Amino acid sequence: MLYDDLGYPSIMVIIPRFKLSDIDPTWPSDPHPAFVVNGRIVDEIFISKFQNVVVGGRALSLPMQDPKVYVNFDQARGYCTAKGKGWHLMTNAEWAAIALWCWKNGFLPRGNNYAGADHGALYENGRKTYDWILTYNWNNRAYKIDGANYYHVGRVATGSGPASWYHDNTPFGIADLNGNVWEWVDGLKLHDGKIYVHGAGGVAQNNFETQNNSHDVTGWVDTGAFFDSTVAGDTTQTSHEIAGDPILSADLTNPMYTTDPTSDAYYGYEYVDFESLTAETGFTPPAMLKHLAIQPPGTGLGGDGLWVRNYGERLPLRGGGWGGGSHAGVFALNLGDARSASANNIGFRAAFIPV
Repeated sequence: MLYDDLGYPSIMVIIPRFKLSDIDPTWPSDPHPAFVVNGRIVDEIFISKFQNVVVGGRALSLPMQDPKVYVNFDQARGYCTAKGKGWHLMTNAEWAAIALWCWKNGFLPRGNNYAGADHGALYENGRKTYDWILTYNWNNRAYKIDGANYYHVGRVATGSGPASWYHDNTPFGIADLNGNVWEWVDGLKLHDGKIYVHGAGGVAQNNFETQNNSHDVTGWVDTGAFFDSTVAGDTTQTSHEIAGDPILSADLTNPMYTTDPTSDAYYGYEYVDFESLTAETGFTPPAMLKHLAIQPPGTGLGGDGLWVRNYGERLPLRGGGWGGGSHAGVFALNLGDARSASANNIGFRAAFIPV
């Protein structure tokens, strides 16, 4: 239990420092970037055990709650930093460290990704906190029909699932990293497809106090890599999903928009299973992309999804939501939304590092 500067409690999970080579022996023996804060190596990081709620304008990690949603990126970040020094919106580096740890240890957590259950284990359920009401019976998962309305389980209470919904397959781990609600993370952004991360001197670090103003990349590391498309956006198509795949590249050739890149009404995006993400022929992406779970570190990642829009500013959401099915998971990454995005399936969690 940690208390912020006004005494509000949060239940946290301590993640001890590990080296990149602990994940893959071919990687450097340096600490994972999550444990390097403004050039200082820390022994441990504290991660909210539960998706956060908000009390008194502050993020709290508490069990059996309906997680805070309808929150945009800047609001989520503000709820975390309001708690005092060392508190911050969980960063992509921290998320990546946990995802890689899970992968290395041979266990990818399940969760609420199939209307209250896990798609691969329908007997695993959480406690409903929100009705997902549709005009059709989504995958025959409605638990009640009222006229034209079909009631499905949407969000579930934080930590209400079984041990397999925790990152280490025990009740002592971090809950709900797979599904329930998407989570904003800091320290990663796209600008017209180019990938920027927190760091210094060209090296990825967990610099959680780096400012994240719109379209400002001052103090960020330019990775030199882009998310390009295998096809150009077709201005005549009516579908928002472009008929191609995201691909890592040294430049931007094919913007993914369909008609008007300045209008949200004409968003174009592309999807690929995260594990299937490839690089353009002749381009070797920087190793930090694997270290930060922006590029697949290997195989055995499940069907976790990657969604990308490579125009404008895009900020990361991780983990997936209650309807993500096999595409939700600890490696799921959505780089398709602007910082203003807010919905009934978007939340966040705070982290803490002593400063």
